[in-house]
Amino acid sequence: MPAPFLSLLVDDCIAKGRDYNNAGPRYNTTYIMGVGPASCADSLTALRYHVFEQKTISMQELLATLASNFQGHERTRQMLWNKTPRFGNDDDYADQAYVDVFNAFYDEVNGRKNTKGGLYRVNFLSTTCHVYFGSVTGATPDGRRAWEPVSEGISPVQGADRSGPTAVLKSAAKMDHARTGGTLLNQKFTPKLLEDEQGLDSLAHLVRSYFKLDGHHIQFNVITAETLRAAQANPEKYRDLIVRVAGYSDYFCDLTEALQNEIIARTEQKAFETSPVLRV
Repeated sequence: MPAPFLSLLVDDCIAKGRDYNNAGPRYNTTYIMGVGPASCADSLTALRYHVFEQKTISMQELLATLASNFQGHERTRQMLWNKTPRFGNDDDYADQAYVDVFNAFYDEVNGRKNTKGGLYRVNFLSTTCHVYFGSVTGATPDGRRAWEPVSEGISPVQGADRSGPTAVLKSAAKMDHARTGGTLLNQKFTPKLLEDEQGLDSLAHLVRSYFKLDGHHIQFNVITAETLRAAQANPEKYRDLIVRVAGYSDYFCDLTEALQNEIIARTEQKAFETSPVLRV
């Protein structure tokens, strides 16, 4: 995949006489992107909690339920969705599974040699991949139905963070962001939450707190799910509506329906905290 123009502008390609994609650059790191870590962690937590500890369902029963995509098993799905510790709520029981998933992924990938004379590293910048990955992934033990999006970036599973935005930040900060090439955390607030100086001040403290905890990147949508649904139904009236997707912004009406639905499903924070906020 030669890139001659890019090769002219990147250090060392001319001196080496090698293309950008053929070990020409001075730095040849390749990043492998982790997708759906929260979906993976919450699924492992559900297995540990319900199958091995509480014994509310056997492994055979759970496998059969997942194979049926929860058809006829809505009560079980609701139990998995609502009665399981979930990442994003500052719950060490659930958050440890998330850290374990990250560490396993990091240990497997980091430091391996790539084809360009460099090394493989990891990042968690899923952009829109979580929608595609979900579309080819069956039902999962966290209560997610088959073909629905998995979690995006390092954010909690859509709707699983129920203890306020600070709890999300504290959960996300338990992984070591410095060992990655980047992480992406999304949050969604209602406009009312930021309509006065106190709201803006709280948002500033929230961002500073996350960086104080060694978080890497956080971004916000300030909009209600009601407005997004109205834009879906009447796109001609909302052509100027721009949203943060996952690492980039785009016109909401230009997104695929699957991606629109994923953004709508993200937890809508209506208050800054249900527990004391960190003031930095």
